[in-house]
Amino acid sequence: MLKQRHLLGLEGYPAEDIQTIIDTAFGFREVLDRPIKKVPSLQGKTIVNLFYENSTRTRISFELAQKRLSADTVNFSASTSSLKKGESFKDTAQNIEAMKIDAIVMRHPSPGASLHMTKHVDAIVINAGDGTHEHPTQAILDMMSIQEKFGKIKGLKIGIIGDISHSRVALSNIHGLIAMGAEVTLCGPPTLIPPNIEELGVNVSYNVDEVLDWADAVNVLRIQMERMGIGLFPSIREYRNLFGITTERLQNHEKEIVIMHPGPMNRGTEIDSSVADSKNAIILDQVLNGVASRMAILYLLLGGKQLEV
Repeated sequence: MLKQRHLLGLEGYPAEDIQTIIDTAFGFREVLDRPIKKVPSLQGKTIVNLFYENSTRTRISFELAQKRLSADTVNFSASTSSLKKGESFKDTAQNIEAMKIDAIVMRHPSPGASLHMTKHVDAIVINAGDGTHEHPTQAILDMMSIQEKFGKIKGLKIGIIGDISHSRVALSNIHGLIAMGAEVTLCGPPTLIPPNIEELGVNVSYNVDEVLDWADAVNVLRIQMERMGIGLFPSIREYRNLFGITTERLQNHEKEIVIMHPGPMNRGTEIDSSVADSKNAIILDQVLNGVASRMAILYLLLGGKQLEV
């Protein structure tokens, strides 16, 4: 089992626990390849999906993971809840706690919201994204995908390209990859890279071609226009010319580079369709690994019954 009771972020998270999750997730990948893709590991457990922000991939992935483990699932959407009637965060938490829930999977626009939730409930809390802070389960599925492709994580060179400032995926990947012994270089416009981020143990480059020359794999991030408020670069066209991962750009590099993307993709902005759909891209593998890794996280945190594969 894992050393920490909740999964709130990967900052300071033990490398051995990350590896345990990944190893367990590969076991669940075998389950997902079976004709009957369901095990009774969390039968009798009740999990609430508490989403204060819209989500497609993460929410569906968690719901599917819960159902594959035979858990009972309750979906809570802020847009259709008593929050619209003025109910406070604390009251929502205490009402959920009164229903004897075993775990809460939570997405919230405010950094630290999942940590705040642990103050009000006895249930296990899993952070499915808190503002621009962290998205630990996405980083774990990314690392699982890297290990599946290369057979290891330690010693690899991973580039993270795009909107670093607004990306909770970037921060969780930085913490996780550094803990697992990878080298990380961030790349994007200066206005989209936080000051002093090198203190986390990463390199920073403003030349995407230099990063592509260096990297074994690149994780391409979406430009989050909705979080910027004001334009932080001149135009989409200029961003694509300087930082977009295009077929023409990749053809200038005489090596195979593994392409990743956490989604949703802005095709034609940070990544071209021809790249996203190419043999070098493992984007759909990331989606499948998302279900397997979230099954592993739920299983390990909730003390599931012995897995047989």
